[in-house]
Amino acid sequence: MPYRLDGTSFQRRVWREIEKLFPIKTITYGEIARRLDTAARAVGGACGANPVPLIVPCHRVLAAGGLLGGFMGGKDDFPLSVKRWLLRHEGIIDAPH
Repeated sequence: MPYRLDGTSFQRRVWREIEKLFPIKTITYGEIARRLDTAARAVGGACGANPVPLIVPCHRVLAAGGLLGGFMGGKDDFPLSVKRWLLRHEGIIDAPH
């Protein structure tokens, strides 16, 4: 499916790293940050700005220790329930709360 990622050059770098993930694989914000020589919080911000989260699977990016972190720019119940559902649906993990 064709798509276009409009964002800053930094955001596009983060999204390209996420696009490299194989199916049923996760990565942490910190791991992406180390690859890009930046901060984990900045990676989280780019994930939250992802305009196509089902195509560029930012739900597979987790916080340290396997914690969910955020999703869709938020950390409240609804975005995290979506992230948890996606991870379970893909059979990746039994996502923690």
